[in-house]
Amino acid sequence: MFDGMKMAAVAAALYIIVRCLNLKSTTSPPEIVYQDTALGRFLLKSCPMLTKEYIPPLLWGKSGHLQTALYGKMGRVNTPTPCGVRKFLPMQDGATATFDLFEALGDHSTGGDVTMVICPGIGNHSEKNYIRTFVDHSQRQGYRCAVLNHLGALPNMELTSPRMFTYGCTWEYAAMVAYIRRAFPQTLLVVVGFSLGGNIVCKFLGENLSNQEGVLCCVSVCQGYNALSAQETFLQWDQGRRLYNFVLADNMKKLILSHRSSLLEMSSSCIGDADLIKLCAATSLMQIDDSIMRKFHGYSSLKEYYDKDSCVHYINKVTVPLLLVNSSDDPLIHQSLLAIPRSLAEKMPNVIFALTQHGGHLGFFEGAVLFPQPLTWMDKVIVEYTNAMCSWEKNKPACQRSSHQDMNPCLQAQG
Repeated sequence: MFDGMKMAAVAAALYIIVRCLNLKSTTSPPEIVYQDTALGRFLLKSCPMLTKEYIPPLLWGKSGHLQTALYGKMGRVNTPTPCGVRKFLPMQDGATATFDLFEALGDHSTGGDVTMVICPGIGNHSEKNYIRTFVDHSQRQGYRCAVLNHLGALPNMELTSPRMFTYGCTWEYAAMVAYIRRAFPQTLLVVVGFSLGGNIVCKFLGENLSNQEGVLCCVSVCQGYNALSAQETFLQWDQGRRLYNFVLADNMKKLILSHRSSLLEMSSSCIGDADLIKLCAATSLMQIDDSIMRKFHGYSSLKEYYDKDSCVHYINKVTVPLLLVNSSDDPLIHQSLLAIPRSLAEKMPNVIFALTQHGGHLGFFEGAVLFPQPLTWMDKVIVEYTNAMCSWEKNKPACQRSSHQDMNPCLQAQG
């Protein structure tokens, strides 16, 4: 009888492990939604990683929670240390934007001058492991990289105005792009955004058609597209989102409080002691946004803040080639939000939506059984897609290379 109980306990434990690690799930290629255009066909032919199986590490890689947790804890493994130069940009309101510039480590395969302008995720900067890994990989493929440091995110750097980065403020990113255009007037720009950064770059491109000049393409990974809908789902316990919300809110709270003196003492500050008291009691990002973040730009309500700062209201004006990447098992992004990129790809010939079955939130680790590889599926896909776009651009007739502002008719005509 005792042996039977032990066997039952072992069986139960194995069942829980199989369920929690999602071991019965099969691997598959990403689901690709796109329109049948000449460019779309070329990109899928030139980007085999978008059409072949994404195979995560066998023992734990099929769990979106473990992929997300490993990314959150480690970022990446065996992280390289790319060497860059930090640039400081004074803003009109007294803030000081910063970004790090990394030169290419060799010539690009097409012989062109291409710069990736990168916007990291919430509270992130160029020193984060996943950014360093991606930059090193891109440099080795012949790309110059410029990485925005979100305002207030860099450790040991004080704010020079009573304002931090927000969910959709594009001011600092626009300043970085403007600098790159002045310093390298012949370069083509590749716009890349991770998570919150994906929202910022898509909003930036859609805010003004002039922002798309000289932009070869845009890649957005693991963003939520609509802040109001995303935050509502972030309060639900399904897939543990409420717990993730609490952890992210705690990290955000610590970041804001590290700038307490700057936010309180400057004469133009809109933040007071009462706001910081509410901040200390907050247990969700929505509460932090209401007590602190929306006030940096004078929004009267949380709904106004989320409406004005969400790229969902701007992304349909983006006409440059756009790759939107999400994962089905991302515990931070509710499935309902994925209807937005799917609908865009079904209607707009410049958009490709790639949805992987596994990968978590910014994880996308690869590896045989247990240990992940330093480079992830995400790192390689972005560079592969960009390489394909560079080849497409190089082989286009000269009359079509001068402007990307009216891409849709061009795509349709070539389809």
